[in-house]
Amino acid sequence: MKFTRRGLMGSALAASMVGRAAAEPVVGRDRAADGKPLVIGHRGAPALRPEHTLASYAKAIADGADFVEPDLVPTKDGVLVARHESNIADTTDVAGRPEFAARRATRTIDGKTQTGWFTVDFTLAELKTLRAKERLPKIRPQNTVYDGQFQIPTFEEIIDFVAAESATRGRPIGLIPELKSVRDFRALGLPTEQRFVDVISAHSYTQTAPVELQCFYAEGLRHVRDILGHSRRNLRFMQLMGEAHDITIPGQPGTFGEMMTPAGLREVASYADIIGPSTRSVIPLGPDQRLAAPTALVSDAHAAGLAVHVYTFRPENVFLAADFRNDSGPAARNPEGSIAEIRRYLATGIDGFFTDDPALGRAALA
Repeated sequence: MKFTRRGLMGSALAASMVGRAAAEPVVGRDRAADGKPLVIGHRGAPALRPEHTLASYAKAIADGADFVEPDLVPTKDGVLVARHESNIADTTDVAGRPEFAARRATRTIDGKTQTGWFTVDFTLAELKTLRAKERLPKIRPQNTVYDGQFQIPTFEEIIDFVAAESATRGRPIGLIPELKSVRDFRALGLPTEQRFVDVISAHSYTQTAPVELQCFYAEGLRHVRDILGHSRRNLRFMQLMGEAHDITIPGQPGTFGEMMTPAGLREVASYADIIGPSTRSVIPLGPDQRLAAPTALVSDAHAAGLAVHVYTFRPENVFLAADFRNDSGPAARNPEGSIAEIRRYLATGIDGFFTDDPALGRAALA
């Protein structure tokens, strides 16, 4: 199924900086404090560092991201860690570890059967012996120099790191975690909603810093809201919407396309604050792979009281609409084209956007 983000000073000064940063009036905002759309570091800054590593989040923050995005999946012992999916065959060195050869398995996740190594078959201690690697080495070969350097971080470690960055930089840095595959993990006896609530409730930074919880499954968002009793002013909820509009969403009526209609958006607004559609749901591609006319999705969402944070802008030619590609080849990095593409989407009135390169997102807003 295609459902297709140092050093904490120990002084009193650092503590006061955290307080000032967390107190800045960003809670409940759909946009940045200056009124501009939010720049969201998609899995950190994976155009420049291997995704979902502290190095990737650090680069995103250094390059001006307002939020960083950790995708969350559970370990065998129930700890939330940052990986885009439970299958870690392409993002770690597990395939080269003979001690884990027998863990190779075939599982069905989000309706898609795949073979590899899965976080749910490893304890946290075992996962910590692995090292991250670049997921797209043919497109981003420059990132392979970092292969083997970084661990898989836990959600708690990411919050600690972001809190340290916030204290150091004197500005609030938001977290926009995604709960992945909630139905499948619940069926395995590893429900992630309660664990998410436990983690954000235990950490002082996530008591006040901006947090947006995203999920493709409405039931995941509703469950977290029910646990918290709607009591967290700094926590907002984003309903993600799939790139393929005809997909039926397990556990809820209709398709993603029906969810994007005015009636569907009004229903979404009963439990969420934001929608997260793909870029091509806002401005689709025509037969020539160039941008066509914008849809009514942004205006319809705003009419329903929902903000719109779109995913994902990537700076390589292969990911750009044909309008913005250059002649350097599909895998070539094309910053100018990416900035131009982002600006076309900004003109539709979106409130935020996910990008693999937050520096380019910041440049597009300049």
